[in-house]
Amino acid sequence: MTSPVALVTGGGGGIGSAISRRLASDGMRVLVGYRASVDRADRVVSELTGEGHRALQVPVDDSEALAAVAAAVASTEGRIDALVNCAGVTRPVAHDDLDALDDDLIDQIFVTNWRGPFATIRAFRSLLEAAPDPIIVNISSVAGITGQGSNVAYCASKAALDSMTRSLGRALAPSIRIMSVSPGWVMGDYAARMPEDVIAAQRDATPLRRLATGDDVAAAVSAVIRDLPCSTGSIVNVDGGRPLGVA
Repeated sequence: MTSPVALVTGGGGGIGSAISRRLASDGMRVLVGYRASVDRADRVVSELTGEGHRALQVPVDDSEALAAVAAAVASTEGRIDALVNCAGVTRPVAHDDLDALDDDLIDQIFVTNWRGPFATIRAFRSLLEAAPDPIIVNISSVAGITGQGSNVAYCASKAALDSMTRSLGRALAPSIRIMSVSPGWVMGDYAARMPEDVIAAQRDATPLRRLATGDDVAAAVSAVIRDLPCSTGSIVNVDGGRPLGVA
């Protein structure tokens, strides 16, 4: 039997690349999805252990293009065992600055962070159903629970993503499982642009007094895929206990 196939959208980013590396080490053939940054995706592919990995342009904001990509993958791979929806966008906007959160940014966030995962699932559904034990993992955020994040629209988009996970957990069962992995602050591309005092405040707001790494998120994705066969429609937090507050 050939190795199982994973498609990771946003696979060239900080979290996406960590997930791609982990799934490759788990023995999966990884399609590293990208929208425009093919160089980053190719670099990730070159770092993966095992064989059969490749970069794949997956524009989650274009449903027609997604259908064409799925048709191409059907001819080359025949199935998708794991779809990880990791592509996402945001930009810091103060929550009380309603005018700065303009319509174009709101639309961009919801198209990429919510419609994109839904459209990708819709396009690849038949390929998932062709696998023996398929699963979808949506990369969400604790911001969808706490309402604290880079901006109001981002928080709302992640809450919507978790709601979709619950809805599709019921709608796609029993043939496809679907889960959300929900990080808090992750020490990656976004956090690297923040001042140290901001990072320290976020770390101190968690009971575990630590922020997640991309590898922490990747480990959760791996566990969800491999070790939770009786779970669907659930949210797995990787956030240092942030919603619990601190004593």
